[in-house]
Amino acid sequence: PPGFGIVHQVNLEYLARGVHKRADKVYYADTLVGTDSHTTMINGIGVVGWGVGGIEAEAVMLGQPIYMLIPEVVGVRVSGSLPEGTTATDLVLKVTEVLRKFGVVNKFVEFFGPGLASMTLANRATIANMAPEYGATMGFFPVDEQTLAYLRLSGRSEGLVKTVEAYSKANLLWRDDRADIRYTAVIDLDLGSIQPALAGPSRPQDLVLLKDMKANWNRDLSKVFGKPAPSGGTAVAEAVKVRDPEQGSFELTNGSVVIAAITSCTNTSNPSVMIGAGLLARKARALGLERKPWVKTSLAPGSKVVTDYLKKANLLEPLEQLGFYVVGYGCTTCIGNSGPLSDAIVAGIKEGDLAVASVLSGNRNFEGRIHADVKANFLASPPLVVAYAIAGTVDIDLATQPLGRGKDGRDVYLKDIWPTEAEIQRETAANVTREQFVEEYGNVDTGSREWQAIPVTGGEMYAWSGDSTYIQEPPFFAEMTLETGSIQPIRGARCLALLGDSVTTDHISPAGDIKKDSPAGKYLIEHGVPVSMFNSYGSRRGNDRVMTRGTFANVRIKNKLAPGTTGGLTTDFTDGQVKPIYDASLNYKAKGIPLVVVAGKDYGMGSSRDWAAKGTFLLGVKAVIAESFERIHRSNLVGMGVLPLVFRDGQNASSVGLNGDETFEIAVPANLEPRQSIQVKATRPDGSSLAFDTVCRVDTPVEVGYYRNGGILNAVLRKMAGR
Repeated sequence: PPGFGIVHQVNLEYLARGVHKRADKVYYADTLVGTDSHTTMINGIGVVGWGVGGIEAEAVMLGQPIYMLIPEVVGVRVSGSLPEGTTATDLVLKVTEVLRKFGVVNKFVEFFGPGLASMTLANRATIANMAPEYGATMGFFPVDEQTLAYLRLSGRSEGLVKTVEAYSKANLLWRDDRADIRYTAVIDLDLGSIQPALAGPSRPQDLVLLKDMKANWNRDLSKVFGKPAPSGGTAVAEAVKVRDPEQGSFELTNGSVVIAAITSCTNTSNPSVMIGAGLLARKARALGLERKPWVKTSLAPGSKVVTDYLKKANLLEPLEQLGFYVVGYGCTTCIGNSGPLSDAIVAGIKEGDLAVASVLSGNRNFEGRIHADVKANFLASPPLVVAYAIAGTVDIDLATQPLGRGKDGRDVYLKDIWPTEAEIQRETAANVTREQFVEEYGNVDTGSREWQAIPVTGGEMYAWSGDSTYIQEPPFFAEMTLETGSIQPIRGARCLALLGDSVTTDHISPAGDIKKDSPAGKYLIEHGVPVSMFNSYGSRRGNDRVMTRGTFANVRIKNKLAPGTTGGLTTDFTDGQVKPIYDASLNYKAKGIPLVVVAGKDYGMGSSRDWAAKGTFLLGVKAVIAESFERIHRSNLVGMGVLPLVFRDGQNASSVGLNGDETFEIAVPANLEPRQSIQVKATRPDGSSLAFDTVCRVDTPVEVGYYRNGGILNAVLRKMAGR
């Protein structure tokens, strides 16, 4: 039931067993696939698991196996220990930078080495959670004494703990640094080299050392956000006076932190950083520090256990005094659910065209994901989130400049309130107990009174309501026949979007706010939904009418077919007009014109959002041609019958001469084979043409079958029907 915590943390704290036992006394390893990319958090406990798209998971629930190519396995040799003053978040941001640069997409990563002996399970889970950010299928930690200690702490039975130990040792799954394990490649990671850091302003792999934050911000202001270049190391002030009815009068400038959030996904499973944040808040309050009035703050624990130990340690109150109240136990600010900023602050941002910032302890900070009006977004540890709420700006060197003035009028620096490792360990040992886990998960199967009170009609068929703006019968099978069709070439296609590198699933299918003047917003208004009740794309993913209109609707997406604009716009080549992508797709569909999308590197990185593929399919896109694909999105595209093609090594849209205004012919053969070379011919408006070869990223014979069926669910339904 809802309200217990975010699923990754519930997996870690309660659901995972490590080893299962059948009725016939056969033991087998616990494994997991989940419909969220951060399923990989469970790798920290020695469970092989990773995220898949909802499309693939739906097929699994209908009895279909998961097929994949045997992956390469990259080893990360861990040595040393974290220095005083650093956190698990600093470590994981460094790991993300190193592994994303090395290139581990579609690969398994396994951590080994002497540094694991003292690395807590919580720190391992933090690193494993971020596997999607460094691109790996999973980030695995073998079972050892730290694993057993966590199983005991989190309320598992002693019998299960002994079973996990015996099974792991008997099957060579126990961590043994003397073992001769042969990896595809080995990367060395010295924990002693880790420094305090953030990542941003728009990608998790863009590490910024805390001591370099001010200099990097001033550089990004001009290079990323097009603001006047700083003079003498200080950014040119663009101050806007704001009068907020609740928070009073203040000035907003470039770099003002308007959102500071301790979010549920990555770090809240880790008591060291959560207690560290509480201790920092306690020390800040003791000296009289306050958060700045323009900062919207929130605390979303990953489970109720976190709230328990913060209360027990008397750390929840100082966090609340700085504005960090518990807002819930699920995806919040990290996925765009921060809630609205005040009208006065939004007006001030727009008046000055300000590049304001958010600082959050989540795992993703992609463009347009956190909040539509916040251009710069930085990932940081929970203690640093609290510190930046006090500072109120990212245009500050926290190593040398004061956070603010205390009640005695003296400057207070970050070093004055940063908790020591000894303090954190002492509070953790005293306040994080086995009994908390046992108590909080004692009624996990029943849920709250409100949950129990929801009426259930029963029956095997869902009663679709035509009036619902949340749930509608999806159109994916409307024209499906029992007979499998044949694979056909794609002829006469036009380009719907010509995109650059690092296009995320948030760019393709945003999960946050729905703008009232967007196609999705207009649809809701037409159906009697007031703007105050729009909710979010994520909450309305059961309604294809909303989600298709929201595809490519991210406010920061840049389509080269609509130069000089941002947001979901394109040139409609049926009439030459620039318009919303959804509106253009209707014209193409009416004229029977198939569509393609052309993109750069790492297309589809980020969330395992199946609507990024479903929406693409419903817009009429038949193929996506990119320099490279992120793993889950490629699989999702195949699962929806959309053909993923990659340019040959060293080639891209520019090098082959594409402008996006061409008409495309894609020679998909009827006897398609995995990873086959397929030629694309593009005819320009003047009648001249160009041709280039691509590699078809339908990777396995099984996927060829899915594509031939028009998608994985079509294939499964035909199989169930005996066809």
